[in-house]
Amino acid sequence: MVYKIELNKRQQKIIEIVKDHGPITGEQIADQLDLTRATLRPDLAILTMAGYLDARPRVGYFYTGKTGSQLLTEKVKKIKVAEFTSMPVVVQDSATVYEAICTMFLEDVGTLFIINKNGHLAGVASRKDLLRASMGKQEINSIPINIIMTRMPNITYCYKEDFLLDIAHILIEKQIDGLPVVKRSQNESGLEVVGRITKTNITKAFVELAHDEIL
Repeated sequence: MVYKIELNKRQQKIIEIVKDHGPITGEQIADQLDLTRATLRPDLAILTMAGYLDARPRVGYFYTGKTGSQLLTEKVKKIKVAEFTSMPVVVQDSATVYEAICTMFLEDVGTLFIINKNGHLAGVASRKDLLRASMGKQEINSIPINIIMTRMPNITYCYKEDFLLDIAHILIEKQIDGLPVVKRSQNESGLEVVGRITKTNITKAFVELAHDEIL
């Protein structure tokens, strides 16, 4: 989880003391504020965890020199796909276009991930793909989804270890709604779909970033 922190007056004062006198021990900071070390400990923990201060054993606290916006940017860059992955919606490559449309409607998603009989990613079908197929004179009850899907290897995908900001750039650049999150199968013969990352997931990440607070 990524947090936004709003400093109280005591925390702001601690930062000023460390700026002026760092490196400085917790006991020395407590003396300047006329507080006990135990009283100060939660504030120091918050400021260190948030990145305003750093601490070194037997040396003390020192100011990192980073502004709130710089710290926020660093946190954004560290968010991994795994933190905001949703459950994937998959259909077999033997399903018909009609069945795929029903699945998309019932699951309320913008992209379906198509898997083969081995459970490996074989293709992707978007709302536009299904709409295009349904607008023709073809019989969608008999057309296999694998006829209209985008096939491997022409699919963009990502891993849980990827950074969310990088995936956001890909979604914007390629003008797509979402990507399958994959992992290599045990025998390395294909990619297993383990999640999905969408524009909605990314929006959720930045909303949480803006509103979550450390108490």
